[in-house]
Amino acid sequence: MSMKRIKWVHTVTSIGAVAAVSLLAGCASSAGSESTDEGGPTTFKLMFSSPSAQESPYERLAAAYMAEFPDRKVELDRQPMDQYDTILRTQLQAGNAADLVQSAPGSGQLRSVVALADAGFLEPLPESSYEIIPEGSEDLFAIDGVAYGQPLDFTVTTGVVNMTALAGFGIDEYPQTFDELLDACDVASAEGGSFGTLAGTVPRSVGTMAQVISATRVYEETPDWNQQRAAGEVTFADSEGWRDTIETFQTMHEAGCFQPGAEGAGGDVAARLLSTNEAVVNFAPGVVSVELAKAAPEDTEWAIQAFPPADGGEPFIIGSSDFSLSITEGAENAEAAQVFLDWLADPAQGEMYMEASGTLPVSGYADMDLESTIYAPVADLLTSGQTVALPVNRWPNPLVFEALTNGLQGLLIGQGSVDSVLEAMDAAWDQ
Repeated sequence: MSMKRIKWVHTVTSIGAVAAVSLLAGCASSAGSESTDEGGPTTFKLMFSSPSAQESPYERLAAAYMAEFPDRKVELDRQPMDQYDTILRTQLQAGNAADLVQSAPGSGQLRSVVALADAGFLEPLPESSYEIIPEGSEDLFAIDGVAYGQPLDFTVTTGVVNMTALAGFGIDEYPQTFDELLDACDVASAEGGSFGTLAGTVPRSVGTMAQVISATRVYEETPDWNQQRAAGEVTFADSEGWRDTIETFQTMHEAGCFQPGAEGAGGDVAARLLSTNEAVVNFAPGVVSVELAKAAPEDTEWAIQAFPPADGGEPFIIGSSDFSLSITEGAENAEAAQVFLDWLADPAQGEMYMEASGTLPVSGYADMDLESTIYAPVADLLTSGQTVALPVNRWPNPLVFEALTNGLQGLLIGQGSVDSVLEAMDAAWDQ
């Protein structure tokens, strides 16, 4: 069975702008239609990040929206993924940010909803946006019951695997233990390729890699580790799980599990190796699979695979709503942006976003039949709840993630130590 394209039960499998018009006809919220009929603004600017030059989900959504409502216009401001956070903060501080911006839950990143709202950079959203927030995640998108970000997805972050490349290297199945993973690294290297890819110059890439490992080394045994750290009951430096996480990352680098020169590579290098069958896996959000599939040969098979658990542990993956949209404080076209958010809240648009992004729906994914999708290998983990929210979402400030990524990048070039990475993360947490 080919797993190149993500397929959804009871949904279309490929939606272009023309098909989108047919699918969405009559599905827009009445609130949106009434707002513009009453003479409100119909144009707004949307800023978002994208990892490549391929069409992004936001571009597809905007095209469908404008096709359905020809009198409305979405001005798109596309930014490189590795520069987006800095650009967003700079524009917000200067008061010239877009009306609607891509955001993330919690407080642990520069684009995080709660951190931006606390700083006065975001407008409150109506109850309709709050109702979309997954149960148990309210504090990541809202403050005192008021939403400042409208979630779009349920993102699985683990191994995005080129199964065709795996078989091409003569590896029968994806590694289920860490020892098997190291053996696979040796096999791939001997065949002139690499098992894993890493964009060492991109902080988000190395930081995500570590978080994927931490799901099995930290959160599988202690799901509430972040809450314990917030209460001062544990620290990174004294955590065996976090030490194992950083040591695992270092071991993989030293064992040649990443491509040669990974420490100096950008995201384009990692993507090229995966899409040309020269590497097997990138540890990243599942959304990466859509971009990779577009660039790879048509018969390439893709799958989402869990990182091998620690000895004696169970498989555990990161799964949470990680992407949202927020209206900026004082936005000139806030009303038009809200009409667009109301339109996005319709299930039909949710299906389109899934197809375009490679994510799962904000809610209801546990009831979906995933056996015909790239998520089949982790379907049981999703339905059994063997998931943890992206750890950075519950970290108190962006400095913790910065300390993690800086430390990991140092290890890649032989600077620093496991102890120094963990100590820096503790110091950042306490600021």
